[in-house]
Amino acid sequence: MRRSYYLIDVFTDEALAGNPLAVVTECDGLDAGLMQAIAREFNLSETVFVLDPKDPVNTARLRIFTPAQEMPFAGHPTIGSAALIAKLRAPDILRAQDVGIVLEEEIGPVQCSVRQRQGQALAANFILPRLPEQVDTAPADEAVAAALGLAVEDIGFANHRPSVYSVGLPFVLVPVAGLAAIARAAPDPHHFEAAFAAYGAARAYLYTAETMQPNHALHARMFAPGFGIREDPATGSAVAALTGALVAFERPQDGSHVLVIEQGFEMGRPSLITLSLDMQGGVLHSASIGGAAVILAQGTLDL
Repeated sequence: MRRSYYLIDVFTDEALAGNPLAVVTECDGLDAGLMQAIAREFNLSETVFVLDPKDPVNTARLRIFTPAQEMPFAGHPTIGSAALIAKLRAPDILRAQDVGIVLEEEIGPVQCSVRQRQGQALAANFILPRLPEQVDTAPADEAVAAALGLAVEDIGFANHRPSVYSVGLPFVLVPVAGLAAIARAAPDPHHFEAAFAAYGAARAYLYTAETMQPNHALHARMFAPGFGIREDPATGSAVAALTGALVAFERPQDGSHVLVIEQGFEMGRPSLITLSLDMQGGVLHSASIGGAAVILAQGTLDL
């Protein structure tokens, strides 16, 4: 059977930047083993398989795979899939107005909005399907530094310390002193697994308040070698988890806040992730993640 697939660059408005994503459509009849094999064949950080929704009120169901395993939720697959589905299914509406989409993921339904202004790239955002929660205490600074090939004094800035938060996927969130330190990060596989695996989060998201572009809030890198991802150019699920740490350490005032996070620059895949926060009564009420997407190529799988 011939099945269409698309290659999409996500969290960028330029081709060959951002985080590349494969999206396979018409996937009813594919089992999990074959999906995993296809994801290994594409060998991107994630591959999405689009199926009919279980609840017909929703738009589609997604299954998301890294080269090593299935994921319950992921950011750039959600953004890229929402943008593609709106473009394929409702191009006339999209030219006139934003298109709302609900995607069923393993974590639950995810509400998305897609837009395309004249002369601009496709863009989408999604509301976090659940608020971030702190799921564990972080490893000691010495263990974190050894796992990332850094010095202990590179870990932390202001009142930010390593933490572990999750929105369906746990991440060890590692604040780093500055751009020079984050550029030196080079995970040691042995120390990485030893430091992070026991915390249920063999994924490390490094961030610093020093940025390459002055209008951005944070600069970040993400490593997950145990999941077949040595480094990821843009990680929406990590930014979702990071929201919890930002609220805890920064204590933003009530109201709306918009932060742009830059990632992937060290890989030559510059990516921009927009995080929007809504604070009410000193607590996080809701948050959303957005970014642009470029449909780069289309092909078929004979499977």
